[in-house]
Amino acid sequence: MKEAYLKNMAHMTYGIYVLTARFENAINGMIASWVSQASYDPPLFMVAVHPDRYTHDLLTKSGYFALHILARDQKDLLHRFKGPDTRKKFASIAWEDGVTGCPVLTDCIGCMECRIIQSMAPGNHTLFIGEAVSAVFNDEQTPLCTLDYEGCYLGKT
Repeated sequence: MKEAYLKNMAHMTYGIYVLTARFENAINGMIASWVSQASYDPPLFMVAVHPDRYTHDLLTKSGYFALHILARDQKDLLHRFKGPDTRKKFASIAWEDGVTGCPVLTDCIGCMECRIIQSMAPGNHTLFIGEAVSAVFNDEQTPLCTLDYEGCYLGKT
């Protein structure tokens, strides 16, 4: 079953987002594809983050995140959000502090800043559920998804 499970996971299609967080003077951003709307009223979003990720610590301590929708032609932007060097991630790109204090990328389709209202760890990732407290929409473009990228994140770090 494991082989069939992994093949099925590799064929699931997800959006690819940048998730940012801040706690005090520490900021970080990471690629997130395990993202979903969880409610329309109130507006809730769910993101899954592995506990080993530095962003996980910032989310837990701050209680906020910003979720960015990237355009299909922004695939190259993802490379800067791989790895641990936070200075490299935010150097020479347009961003500002959002209403929650999270870094908000200004050159993307849109962004939702969320206050974390619940978290749970039903498996090897923590699910953070956040209520949108701010939303910005910048541009009507085709969003980036796993079909545009080098495959699908299978949940193993």
